[in-house]
Amino acid sequence: MLPIELNKRQEKIVEIVKDLGPITGEQIADRLDLTRATLRPDLAILTMSGYLDARPRVGYFYTGKTSAQLLTEKIRQIQVKEYLSMPVLVQEDATVYDAICTMFLEDVGTLFVVNKHSKLAGVLSRKDLLRASMGNQDLNSIPVSIIMTRMPNITVCSKEDLLVEVAEKLIDKQIDALPVIKNSTDEDAFEVIGRITKTNITKALVDFSGDAII
Repeated sequence: MLPIELNKRQEKIVEIVKDLGPITGEQIADRLDLTRATLRPDLAILTMSGYLDARPRVGYFYTGKTSAQLLTEKIRQIQVKEYLSMPVLVQEDATVYDAICTMFLEDVGTLFVVNKHSKLAGVLSRKDLLRASMGNQDLNSIPVSIIMTRMPNITVCSKEDLLVEVAEKLIDKQIDALPVIKNSTDEDAFEVIGRITKTNITKALVDFSGDAII
C-alpha cells in the first residue's frame, strides 16, 4: 500500500500527463530532465494507485479520478477472503450451557451450529443465548437446536463476495457476523469455512486509514 500524499515529482508527472496525455515515459522524462530509469518507480506508483493508466504503444494518460474516487474504488474491490477469520462451531445437539461456555471461552458474539455431517444447521447469537438463560430453565437440558436461527433465515456469504456488500448485509439484518461458506446451491450442504464480523470490517477500515492505497 502506498502513502496518500504524492511527492512533488509525482504531482508534476500527473500534471504533465493530464495536460499532454497520452504521452510516453520517455517524453515525460525529457520534460523533467530525468532518465527513464529514474522515472520508472514514480510511474509505477501512479499507475498502481490509479492516477494514471498506461497502454502499450500509446503511453500514459490521466484517469480523471479524484483521490476520494480512487479510495472508494479500492475499498469496493476488497473481498471477504482478505479479512475473514476462523469460525467457531458447535454441534446441534450441544446444550445451551455448552454454547454459552464456548462463546465465553472463544470470546465471540456468534456461534455457527453444524449437523452430524459438519454442514451449517443454524446460527446462535448472544441475544439467543441470553433469552434462553432467562427464567428457571435447566440450560444443560436444552439443545441449541431449539433456540438457534435455522435455514432459510440465515444470511451467508462466500469468500469471493465483496466486503462492502457483506457490511451492508450486516447493517440491514442488524446482526454481528455472517458465516462464510463454500460455494454451493444446496442449503443443506453449506460448509462453513470462516466468519466475517463487524470487527473484521473495522479492521479493514483501520488498515485503509493507517496505510492508504492511493
